[in-house]
Amino acid sequence: MYMGNRWSRGRAAVALSLTAMLGLSACASTTAGGSTGGGGNTVTLSLVAYSTPQTAYEQLITAFQQTPAGKNVRFTQSYGASGDQSRAVDSGLNADYVAFSLETDMTRLVDDGKVAKNWDQNQYHGMVTDSVVSLVTRKGNPKHITDWSDLTRKDVDVITPNPFSSGSARWNIMAAYGAQIKSGKSPAQATAYLKAMLSNVSVQDDSGRAALQTFTGGKGDVLISYENEAIFAQKKGEQIDYVIPDDTLLIENPAAVTTNAKAPEPAKAWLQYLYTPEAQQTFADNGYRPVVEGTVPKDQFPTPRGLFTIKDLGGWDSVTKTFFDTATGVIAGIEKDKGVSVEKK
Repeated sequence: MYMGNRWSRGRAAVALSLTAMLGLSACASTTAGGSTGGGGNTVTLSLVAYSTPQTAYEQLITAFQQTPAGKNVRFTQSYGASGDQSRAVDSGLNADYVAFSLETDMTRLVDDGKVAKNWDQNQYHGMVTDSVVSLVTRKGNPKHITDWSDLTRKDVDVITPNPFSSGSARWNIMAAYGAQIKSGKSPAQATAYLKAMLSNVSVQDDSGRAALQTFTGGKGDVLISYENEAIFAQKKGEQIDYVIPDDTLLIENPAAVTTNAKAPEPAKAWLQYLYTPEAQQTFADNGYRPVVEGTVPKDQFPTPRGLFTIKDLGGWDSVTKTFFDTATGVIAGIEKDKGVSVEKK
């Protein structure tokens, strides 16, 4: 178990150079108003993302606009639950750049031709940040929450979002399930654990950020959340602590430029900027684990002893069908028994 600070995950990769990003901006295409990203007129990019990195993106936009590539680029921004945002773009919401909590929300757009099939063919596999699933507690950890087993105690009120709108909720649930498998339990026993844990959940908001607000507003004893959300809350002065269980799940967050981007070249320049050391440091400052090796000291984000990935559980395609199918999924059945909606918004 790791309590409190942050770590760096080693990924064999070399940071993309600012020079390459600037080169893209030089050939920026025009918007409907006839403007370019590198000339004297203004390009507007539509950014659509999941809720938790909003503060980081606001800082990154300001920094990008100070570079030659971003000098004349403006942004519209939309944040919300990852699944809701993905479905909105799929239904016609304008987006030049999309960032989601989990890969299946990107896959939806790939399947419908709104994101290119090769979106993940860079050295980072299309991911711009990492995190891990953590357990956020009240300051001083008065309920002595140390591991997943504590979340089924009768005296513990758990907060986690609704997995049928929130990507973070799906990471949370699969972290809890995978931790049981890592400890030697059978799939049936791990499923029974999920049922017991979810019976202790009193509030299921539609996004990870909304769940954090519920928790910091005074509801619940423990919040299952991204490590970066815990760090964000601490920096905001919230009276919370957090625990990273020994067995927990690596969170990988995808981003891409859409195929129908109105300003594709400035959007590509923006995406490449996010892999620069400066941008990755901004993500790290906001509690995210950088995907670019060497951004932060290796001891800043210690690796949990039993860290596992979604591939260890079969990958998102298999996991989504088994656990989150609204008709036959394991979690859908548990939630329906609790009277929780499994209808996607």
